[in-house]
Amino acid sequence: MANYQESLAYLYSLQFFGIKLGLENIHKLLSCVGNPQQSLRIIHIAGTNGKGSTAAALASIFNAAGISAGLYTSPHLHSFTERIRIDTRQISESDAVALIEELRPHAEALKVTFFEFTTAMAFLYFQRRGVEWAILETGMGGRLDATNVVHPELCLITPIALDHSAYLGTELVQVAAEKAGICKSGVAVISGYQEVEVQSVLRQRAAELDIPLLEFGVDYHWHGKGDAFRVTGGQLPADAVKVTQAGEHQQQNFALAAAAIDYLAQAGLEISAAEIQAGLDTACWPGRLEWLADRILLDGAHNPAGARKLATYLQQQGLGNLHLIVGCKAGKQANELVSALLPFVRCVYATQPPVDAVVPIADIVQRVQATGTWARGFVDPIAALQAALEGRSSDDIILVAGSLFLVAEIRAFLLSEVDSLVITR
Repeated sequence: MANYQESLAYLYSLQFFGIKLGLENIHKLLSCVGNPQQSLRIIHIAGTNGKGSTAAALASIFNAAGISAGLYTSPHLHSFTERIRIDTRQISESDAVALIEELRPHAEALKVTFFEFTTAMAFLYFQRRGVEWAILETGMGGRLDATNVVHPELCLITPIALDHSAYLGTELVQVAAEKAGICKSGVAVISGYQEVEVQSVLRQRAAELDIPLLEFGVDYHWHGKGDAFRVTGGQLPADAVKVTQAGEHQQQNFALAAAAIDYLAQAGLEISAAEIQAGLDTACWPGRLEWLADRILLDGAHNPAGARKLATYLQQQGLGNLHLIVGCKAGKQANELVSALLPFVRCVYATQPPVDAVVPIADIVQRVQATGTWARGFVDPIAALQAALEGRSSDDIILVAGSLFLVAEIRAFLLSEVDSLVITR
């Protein structure tokens, strides 16, 4: 049997096939291994921002209630095994290797993509481990996403914004229609906060399918103050939840998770309000508004909508004169992303995330310098970090944003350099 690194090398080689939106291949692959997804009760999550945080909150609630549940998310922060979890614990390297070896002959015959392969891995792992529930995050879209082979118990739609325009459309309503493609006859949908045009698309889709649509601010409500919030509606807990995740948008993601569990509880899931609250109290999703020691803030904001949410947090916290380390994958709206953050920034250290195609460093530097803000480029993200550490005063904050891959690289370096992680607000 291959070792873990050899298996991962094969798996990553499937990225050669790129992104293929469509369900034919994943249907064939899953049929080769007995359609494991059919044995699972599934919560399916689509959206642009907040999918991972919402999924992590759901998994934490299930764990607090003692209900075994699988969690499938992407991308990972540091280790591939983060993508597939049961009871919040990552798949072991040996189990990952065994599944890769088992699926490989079928995958090679079908020429499946990386995401199709990992989706099949998750379903098979969850089935083999006997979990009843699975929480699935779509990869990019919805309608043609590999995860959309399932018939779930409940669909969730997190906030939708423009992203992946080459695949999903250049208009917000087009993106919303693709994301709403996870909605199915007989399955209720719960939506997070949405722009008006997105709301219209979701309402139209729900009406076409004649399914319930529960909306943020209509059917359930979030009431936030500082690092605590309450969710009301249905039979949700009335007590305030104090969360480890900073930012109102993260609280709203957790509120969506609470509304989802409450809906399932009313439909027969044995879970209490206290267990919902306990799960939310302990839920954590690293790399998203995460404070590390020495006044370093990490956020995986990688599109303009995410940058605007980050900017709102900075404004609410009264933060400014930041040293921004930023880099973006190719195809991202880097100008808009950086523009949203510049009012809070004194110096910019442009770099590149560890991915194949990136927004040129020189383009970011030129854009920033045109505004009169100091900017310099660094090919190596760690060199950018070291320059920021040397260039700031002891009270200055360093912010890392623009790509979750960039956040991961700098986070891994920092956590290897310090003994502990300090969460502050």
